[in-house]
Parts: sequence; structure tokens; C-alpha cells
Amino acid sequence: MSQTETFQVRNYLLALQDRITRAISEADGAKFLEDAWQKTAGEPLQGNGITRILEGGAVFERAGCGFSHVTGPRLPPSATQHRPELAGAPFEAMGVSLVFHPRNPYVPTVHMNVRMIAATAPGQPPVCWFGGGMDLTPYYGFDEDAEHFHTVCRDAVTPLGDGLYPRFKAWCDEYFFLKHRQEQRGVGGIFYDDFAEGGFGNGFALMQSVGDAFLPAYLPIVARRRETPWGEREREFQLYRRGRYVEFNLVWDRGTHFGLQSGGRTESILLSMPPLVSWSYQRAAEPGSAEARLLNHFLVRKDWV
Repeated sequence: MSQTETFQVRNYLLALQDRITRAISEADGAKFLEDAWQKTAGEPLQGNGITRILEGGAVFERAGCGFSHVTGPRLPPSATQHRPELAGAPFEAMGVSLVFHPRNPYVPTVHMNVRMIAATAPGQPPVCWFGGGMDLTPYYGFDEDAEHFHTVCRDAVTPLGDGLYPRFKAWCDEYFFLKHRQEQRGVGGIFYDDFAEGGFGNGFALMQSVGDAFLPAYLPIVARRRETPWGEREREFQLYRRGRYVEFNLVWDRGTHFGLQSGGRTESILLSMPPLVSWSYQRAAEPGSAEARLLNHFLVRKDWV
């Protein structure tokens, strides 16, 4: 990967982080705390990043959006499970990752990530690939929200290939699945990884299209639901369902594993964690309730568009 290409990706990602955090701050009325960090000599990784976090806002109980650009001496196992020929190769990685946990239980949690990884194994030419996507996790579902989110996701990737949305949608459903619960995390969206089709130019175009689609996909849903009245019942269910989010991120998420296995910055890696969460032993939703409908209607794989 050339220095020019590295600068292009880095500059885009920094601008994307700025755009998103500015828009979320305007929607909430609170400001993000900015934590610029630098990896020092002698640590497993070298590089820098910017972590932005908003906590205790009127709309968002916790909203984290991080940029990172690091290099390391060897790719961790989480990055080479589909590329065994690169096991142990030096690498460079950069990306923007976010998770927003709203205060109102009727506003869904959202995750988005776009990233690029480049690596060079001894005796092999350099390779780079892209990954990312976005997915929606409601606590109280609405068909129009799921349909809107998937429509924007579809329209973002279709110009780069007619078959990308159904492929990435199915990949998202498969990836954001709690195998130990046999349960979907949310209503999905799009997800892709190890994407190198068409070379750097095509992968970078996909990164930009997905990143640019995030705010149009999510902010209209926030605007529709943020003033919905809620009480103790909804709050308890939200905290209970957040437990599933934590379980997925710690047990199954490759991004979390990559960051921790490669010696990344723990606080920035775990910015996706909700501020409050609860677990209940064998909790069952009342038949016919909105909570039961989440499980029976929304947390199942279906075509939303």
C-alpha cells in the first residue's frame, strides 16, 4: 500500500469521525470528550488515534466513536482465520468504529465500523483489504425503522455491485448471532470483511459509501423515537437486552478480539460497552407483549427490503 493511499484513507476516516460526532452532538445537545492517544516505543503496537466519548447526554446515555491508525509486528489470530498465509505478518490497520447507546429504550442502539488492514508476509507481495458495516439493535422494534435502515444500507452498496447488499445482509445476520443463545443481536444491516475485490480503489470506495450512509440511516430513527414516553418496565427490559450486547462483543466480536490480542488500547476498544446493564436468570417475556414481539418478530432473520 502506497503512502498516498495511506493518507487518503486516514484523511477520510478522520473527516468521517468529525462529521458523525458533530451531528450526534447537535442531536443530543452535549459535547464529546476527546482523548487523543499515542502508542509509545516498546509497546506491542505503534501508532495513534482519537477516542471521542459522550456520556450522560439527553439522548445518548453513552456514545463512543473512535479513530485508530496502528502498525504491529504480527497479525493476531482474529485477523488471519481466513488468511492463514499471513499468520504472523507485520501489519498496518486503521479505522473508525462507533457504538451509540441511547437513553430512551425506544431508540435503538447502533454500531458502525469501517476499517482497512494491510500486511506483508515474508516473500509475498503486500496485500490490503477492507471490512466494516453497520447494524441496528432495537429494544422495542418498529417495522418502519428496520425497513428504513436496510433501505439506506442497500442503496449505499448497490452502486458498487448489484449482489453486494444481499450478500452483506446475509453476512451481517450470520455474524451478529449469539451462538450460545441461538439468537440474533438485532435486526441486522450489512457486514463485510476481508474485502479485496477490485483492488484498493474499489475497497476504498466501498468504505466511503458505507461510512457516508451511517447518519442518513440512523438519525431519522432517533428523531422519530427520542420523545416516546417510557417508564420503569421499558428501562428494565432495555438494561436486560443490553446484556446480550455485552455478551456478543466480549465472546464473539472479531474486532474486540483483534484489538485485545494485538495489544491495542483497552479503554478505546471497550468504548462499545453500555454504561448500565443487567442480567436476569431465565427471564421470559409475557406472551403478546411488545417485549415478546421483539424476540418473535424482530430478532429473526428476514428480508426487510
